[in-house]
Amino acid sequence: MAGGWSRDGAEHEQMDATVNDALERARRALPTGKSAEFCDECGNPIPEARRIAVAGVQHCVGCQSELEQEAKAAELFNRRGSKDSQLR
Repeated sequence: MAGGWSRDGAEHEQMDATVNDALERARRALPTGKSAEFCDECGNPIPEARRIAVAGVQHCVGCQSELEQEAKAAELFNRRGSKDSQLR
């Protein structure tokens, strides 16, 4: 139901591309390798259960939460533009 100069289905392709981009970023951010015994940020021990559950973990839960909040705050607006601007 695209209108104007866009072809039918263009809005779904745009939404799919945005979701796929987010998934790819999330996959690249997953830790790999051997888990650290101590947090890279604060130096506190990382519990064994966390090291087993998350392969390659480098931060304790508290520091990881803070890092994720900082990353979320720094995240830019959808690079592809808002849905409204794409469909006009």
